[in-house]
Amino acid sequence: MAHPLLTLEKRIEAHLCGLDAKMSVFADDLRGNVICMDADRSFESASTIKIFILGALFDADRRGEASLDEPLVYKKEFYVDGSGMIRALGPGAVLKALDAATLMIICSDNIATNMLIDYLGIEKINAFIRKIGCPDTKLHRMLRSDTWGERLGSITPRDMGHFFSLLARGKLVAPEADRKMIQIFRQQHYNQMLTGALPLYYMDPEESGADPELIWTATKSGSMDACRNDGGIIHTPYGDYVLVLMCTDFVNKLEGNDHPAFVYGQQISRTLFDQYLALEGRFVLS
Repeated sequence: MAHPLLTLEKRIEAHLCGLDAKMSVFADDLRGNVICMDADRSFESASTIKIFILGALFDADRRGEASLDEPLVYKKEFYVDGSGMIRALGPGAVLKALDAATLMIICSDNIATNMLIDYLGIEKINAFIRKIGCPDTKLHRMLRSDTWGERLGSITPRDMGHFFSLLARGKLVAPEADRKMIQIFRQQHYNQMLTGALPLYYMDPEESGADPELIWTATKSGSMDACRNDGGIIHTPYGDYVLVLMCTDFVNKLEGNDHPAFVYGQQISRTLFDQYLALEGRFVLS
């Protein structure tokens, strides 16, 4: 039996005792063990809302209400600063909806996000969010350079975790669609909170020669002045687990890799990773 002062939750609390901010945690080993620490707190979503736009696109494609192959035009009214690559192409560039969605996830392209919000509509995206059982998540608006102080979306760690738990089980949209979405999330460029303390040997298989299918992550992060969020699926030889970390109420607004949210989040992620491997696919001994 675990010592009452050395449970996984207590060990996470011990990591967080030096963090001058608020961090919430949701983790699910997909075998009935869920770690929730302030997981119903409402956060600014920042770019984590983009996971639901991707899901809504695939869902609409499956139902014949949209198409992954639909050509979308970058119109000048979609311009927004921040992350992304499409702005380098200039207005008039045409991308398939799937290509825009891929850029929206892997490099968090903000213009691609606006193109997809315009294509699908905010109400259809929010209807998908409600349908999959995320009652505390909502997309509020398109992205604009003059409204960074306004909420882009609302989200909770539990809702984001629920999205990825469904995705990991192949129950978000449909098994084949879910596999395609996981492949997109695996190409994520900004995932340092979840992966920064995981063994580099597995995180950089091209350089190390490790088997790329042994350990991998499928994630999405988001950062604004109000938050640093990251969450997704961690795959291991013993199975998959889901981890979501969201941090707010910090003083440091800079985006550097040494931000306290990343430093402390990496410690929590490594603690869960080691526990999951040590117990061969679960967080808690049955």
